[in-house]
Amino acid sequence: MKGLGLEVGALIIVMLCMCQATSNLHPLILVPGNGGNQLEARLTSDYKPSSLLCNRWYPTSRDKNGWFRLWFDLSVLFAPFTKCFAERMMLYYDPDLDDFYNAPGVETRAPHFGSTQSLLYLDPNLKHVTSYMAPLVESLERIGYVSGDNLFGAPYDFRYGLAAAGHPTHVGSKFLQDLKALIEKASTSNGGKPVILLSHSLGGLFVLQLLNRNPLSWRKKFIKHFVALSAPWGGTAEQMLTFASGNTLGVPLVDPLLVRQEQRSSESNLWLLPSSKIFGWQNPLVITPTASYSAEDIPKFLNDIGFPQGVYPFETRILPLMEELIAPEVPMTCIIGSGVRTAEKLFYKTSDFDERPHVVYGDGDGTVNMVSLLALESLWADKKNQSLKVIRINDVSHASILKNHIALREIIGEISEINSQIRSNVM
Repeated sequence: MKGLGLEVGALIIVMLCMCQATSNLHPLILVPGNGGNQLEARLTSDYKPSSLLCNRWYPTSRDKNGWFRLWFDLSVLFAPFTKCFAERMMLYYDPDLDDFYNAPGVETRAPHFGSTQSLLYLDPNLKHVTSYMAPLVESLERIGYVSGDNLFGAPYDFRYGLAAAGHPTHVGSKFLQDLKALIEKASTSNGGKPVILLSHSLGGLFVLQLLNRNPLSWRKKFIKHFVALSAPWGGTAEQMLTFASGNTLGVPLVDPLLVRQEQRSSESNLWLLPSSKIFGWQNPLVITPTASYSAEDIPKFLNDIGFPQGVYPFETRILPLMEELIAPEVPMTCIIGSGVRTAEKLFYKTSDFDERPHVVYGDGDGTVNMVSLLALESLWADKKNQSLKVIRINDVSHASILKNHIALREIIGEISEINSQIRSNVM
């Protein structure tokens, strides 16, 4: 009995220590990247499919209210369904409204806002091949985080972006409002502790905009730390391939030309084009026999590839936004991959952008160029009120940073260190 009492006592001590460790954790919100959460759609009577196949046979599974998973669904791999997928993912720009909207008859939503559920797997029926943030969430849970208590997710319709001041962005602005409310709720439900924001890729651009669109007093009260994984601060050279010739993003069997127009229509894709502020205005990124295009030449590039309708929204809404890399004056950590071949220049044999170019590679994480990953380090070098830490992980790609055991160890180590710090940014 005496031995049993000692065992029970030891168990109680361990449980108390675990509870204390958990209670000391700052709430954490995950903000995914482009394509990093499930997206659902519903078709209304205004939907006019391009084929009978799209209307009757795709998708095969819908809930009682007509909602189905638009992203990601395995049927996108088959050419007839790829066309259905692309037409439903299309965005359109209305110059009179100065905003983007869905294809007529297509309603979309990002399910499970506030939860990590739609961030774990892009297709829960194919967990092994569509795992996204599941390994990261599991690693966070091992140090005491509990989904719904102090661990939250902020999925969004990643096709939409933001715009410079004076331009409406109905969908993107609504996401920032919802994210702000989630931050305040997470803090309040955790004893007023400020929140750690952990983003991946495009999510970092949204978070930086959120911080800079709210007063410093709000940031000081509600934000403990901002950790950005693989953030494309200055865009990517690869994005010019996406616009010129389409990009399957590693999805097998898909013809890139079938998804090119849909990818061009994405507002967030315009935001990810390379910035001349980061890439330089004289550095050619795309070269053809008759022309070359630097980051300064994006409007001409869009026109020449056959996408003139993208020029006006890019010049008026996106270009000024790309210049707004303002230090938020909250502690930041950038964790990036390096040493992975990353598209740096595209050479076309002819002026036909339907062909695949010859790609010259440089350093980066396989998606984002090193100059973009490290942009804040140079831009904010003289900012006295901005704490910025950069962690490089060699041979880790843009996507594998969420799965690689070395990368996860670095991420969890940084989160643990942040939680152990006595707060120094109290007003």
